[in-house]
Formats: sequence, C-alpha cells, structure tokens
Amino acid sequence: MVKVFLVDDHSVFRAGVHAEIAAAGEGIEIIGEAGTVPEAIEGINCQHPDVVLLDVHMPEGGGLAVVQGAPGPKYLALSVSDAAEDVISLIRAGARGYVTKNISGPELVHAIEQVDSGDAYFSPRLAGFVLDAFSSGAPAPAEEDPVVDALTRRELEVLRLLARGYTYREIGRELFISVKTVETHASNILRKTQQSNRYQLTRWAARRDLD
Repeated sequence: MVKVFLVDDHSVFRAGVHAEIAAAGEGIEIIGEAGTVPEAIEGINCQHPDVVLLDVHMPEGGGLAVVQGAPGPKYLALSVSDAAEDVISLIRAGARGYVTKNISGPELVHAIEQVDSGDAYFSPRLAGFVLDAFSSGAPAPAEEDPVVDALTRRELEVLRLLARGYTYREIGRELFISVKTVETHASNILRKTQQSNRYQLTRWAARRDLD
C-alpha cells in the first residue's frame, strides 16, 4: 500500500483527487492532506508518507518550501502550471515527478506508483524541459522584468491560461475560481502590462516565455 499525503490550497480539488484515486484502483491510500505550507510540513513530518502529491503555487513559499521543510518522502508535483521554470525548480529541489492537473485518475495512480518505485514521471510535454535543463546545465536566469514581478501569483496563472487560448469559463474551472474573479484578474493584468486587448497580451506573454 502506497501512503500518500496530498498538499493543495483548494479543498475542492483535494476532494476531487480523493475521488479520482479511489475510483482508479487499489493500492494507494491518502493518509493526510494539507492546504497550507506550514500544515503540509507538519503533517508530512508526523505521518511519514511514501509519496507527497504537491501543488506548486501556494502562499508562504509554495511547493519549494514544503520540499525544503519536509525532506524524506518522494515528491510528485501536481500543478496547473506547465511552465518550464516551475518544472525545473521543483525537480532541482528534489521532486521525482511533475504532472499537470488535467491528468486522468488512472494516469495519476500510475504516476504515484512510478514515483514510489523510485522512477521519475512527467507529463509528456514536460519531460523535454527536464532533459534540456539537465543536459545543458543550469538554465540561464531570466532577465528581471519589473512588470512581470508586479503580477501576483494568481495573475500569472491566469495570464498563462489566457495566452494558451483558454476562455474565462475554462480558466475558472481550471483554477477553481468564478468567472467574475477571472475577469477581475484579466482586467488587472491588462492594466499592469499596459496591453489593450487579449491578442496583444498573448504576444506580450510569448515574448517573455510566459505562455
């Protein structure tokens, strides 16, 4: 039995993962969960899971802070973000795998089993990021951009999905927020980046590798 600890700051998403794993097969037990970094570190250190399913972007340091604060178990990142910098930073910190939140239940179970066995596991599109990073050495640091720095974590998530062509409703479903909240974030992003429409915003994001 693989003992799993689930870390995500959205309770609805955690409930969905419980249901998907329960429906996908036996052999995996979720022994605990947490919605904040401090709760995650305390729970992992107390319960000693085999695998931690870990959200990347959370307040108080996110997934990196959890990995650093609770070394020991094998970590599998489970995130809405498929940005290269997020993938590489988590792997360099010690995570054994990285999958995106559109993964199916059976595939997630397979990923957990692979990571528990000592193998690495990545969503197909993400494996190339890791191979490139570790074959060519450390990636060159991105040039600092004060406009990008001014965006909040959530605004960056919304921006990436907008740049990939998601509708407001699809973004809301992906991030578990309302359409109205998505609209507010989009308005703030346009204001901060000084872009006048979504087409210009997409091109702006692509030039900065934020898509």
